[in-house]
Amino acid sequence: MSEITKTVYQLPDLPYDYNALEPVITAEIMELHYSKHHRAYVNNLNIALEKYHEAESKNDLSSMIALQSAIKFNGGGHINHSIFWTNLGPVSKGAGQGPKGDLAKMIVRDFGSFDAFKEKFNAAATMIQGSGWGWLGYNKSSKVLEIATCSNHDLLSSMGLVPILTVDVWEHAYYLQYKNLRADFVKALWQVMNWRNMEDRFMMAIT
Repeated sequence: MSEITKTVYQLPDLPYDYNALEPVITAEIMELHYSKHHRAYVNNLNIALEKYHEAESKNDLSSMIALQSAIKFNGGGHINHSIFWTNLGPVSKGAGQGPKGDLAKMIVRDFGSFDAFKEKFNAAATMIQGSGWGWLGYNKSSKVLEIATCSNHDLLSSMGLVPILTVDVWEHAYYLQYKNLRADFVKALWQVMNWRNMEDRFMMAIT
């Protein structure tokens, strides 16, 4: 039996400069968030997977089970952040202009209006207890858009939804700039939302 090729995960390139989202997100926060926090999730994921492969080669089921939480936490952190970075963009590149096309129509259909959607999304993301993520996801079964929240680095896919938009409400995402005012951070992010990226995600989800 041939040896299984091991995947080593990499920190994805940030699609803009650290200061590209100012004044909504400062360069200091972006650099710390991306180069320290996200990088740590990637590194710790690779370490946990290496230990898992070693345990698997020894048929050490107890160790394999014990490593699941580290893989879930760090793997989720890597996946969620990779979506988050692409959901954002500089205003100079068209970010913040709102959705268009089929995604815009479905937001109106499912939430009444774009403003009503933003209000519901802001409330959900702001009210997350502790650390977590606010999401707009597409339900392939019911063919509707849904607002959802996940604790820690849990994945939206575990709820049967395809990620379209996400907001990181861990304190490291905003505390240096917004202090304890999470609601202000969430509201400000609409200025730098990359709706072209979300429209692409939506079109892939419905096909």
